[in-house]
Amino acid sequence: MANPTGSHIWTKRAVFVLIAFTIMVIQLVPQSMEPRVALIGPWQLRLVPPDVCLAVTLAWVVRRPKFAPVWIIAPLFLLGDLVFQRPPGLWAGLVVVLTEQLRKRSREFRTLPFLAEWGSIALSIVAISLANRIILFVLAVPVAPFGMILLQMILTIAAYPLVVLVMHYLFGITRVTPGETGGRGQSI
Repeated sequence: MANPTGSHIWTKRAVFVLIAFTIMVIQLVPQSMEPRVALIGPWQLRLVPPDVCLAVTLAWVVRRPKFAPVWIIAPLFLLGDLVFQRPPGLWAGLVVVLTEQLRKRSREFRTLPFLAEWGSIALSIVAISLANRIILFVLAVPVAPFGMILLQMILTIAAYPLVVLVMHYLFGITRVTPGETGGRGQSI
């Protein structure tokens, strides 16, 4: 007989993959043929959506690291690189490094208040966004304007609490409690 905890883990992993694919498809579907532009004084600012896939991944890794293993995250973000025509592997590699660092610290996140978690995630998003930008600059790869990257970074950080709320109430992705045990009685 299959271990119910094992099947639960695999179900949550499948849900994670479906959420990521759904986000990618929604981002690919054109909502309008005109670019969205905001006028701020004399400047025109092209609006970009937040990186919801990154926010979802970080929420899952911080809250339930077993549900989002590296062997799922790496191909998902590599596919995202290919689909969204980013340099293949760069963003995926940065996200993998970040998620593994957060996975190592997942025990610390259990007792942190949400604002501390959000601040840590915000610093992490800033770090990989700047690292991505610097690497692309050093390699002389054409990049999007800095304002667009900055806006996407800010919107992704701002979307994180909403993503955590949705993941908590719709998909049951909660923090691991300090006394929680696994399927064989071991401490998680």
